[in-house]
Amino acid sequence: MKIISLVTGVIQENCYLVYDEKDLVIVDPGAEADKIKAAVKETGATPVAILLTHTHYDHIGAVDELRDFYQIPVYVSPLEADWLGDPQMNLSGLPRHDDMPDVVVRPADELFELREYQLGGLTFTVVPTPGHSIGSVSFVFPEFVLSGDALFNGSVGRTDLPTGNLEQLLNGIRDQLFVLPDEFPVYPGHGPATTILKEKRTNPFFN
Repeated sequence: MKIISLVTGVIQENCYLVYDEKDLVIVDPGAEADKIKAAVKETGATPVAILLTHTHYDHIGAVDELRDFYQIPVYVSPLEADWLGDPQMNLSGLPRHDDMPDVVVRPADELFELREYQLGGLTFTVVPTPGHSIGSVSFVFPEFVLSGDALFNGSVGRTDLPTGNLEQLLNGIRDQLFVLPDEFPVYPGHGPATTILKEKRTNPFFN
């Protein structure tokens, strides 16, 4: 299994392509659909789904274009399904973002359950990591984890946004992510990758 990180949009959000020889999932396509399409083409794999860790605008801006281009389903937490079409909840419609258009995405095709999934040849488990937003989830693949905006390299997601909760965020990271193997790479929604061991030892929110 392979992973490619693509930095997209003005917020420098990480979109990920996870793939094997045949199948590919697109995780958090925040913007720059053409850039994502070009990277997908280079893999030689066929997209089978779009997975969303959460629904803030910087993680969903290219969803509809890619969904229509590849004719694939979009998966999201049921706790944030309505946010896709609500600029206030996905934050694109806040006054501080008056310089950008509202982000409105059509309803998701599938609502995540907290369980293991197999899409094509790709297997992963959806685990709850709320606190940055109420429906935030992480995706645990056999060799690494995609943590969305929950756990970062040396930090955690901000909790001063609607439905944010710092205690909930830290507990979710401890309970769902820090139980993974120490050597597991962690691929966050922004910034460089890290490992479970590094964050357990050095992340200031836990030390």
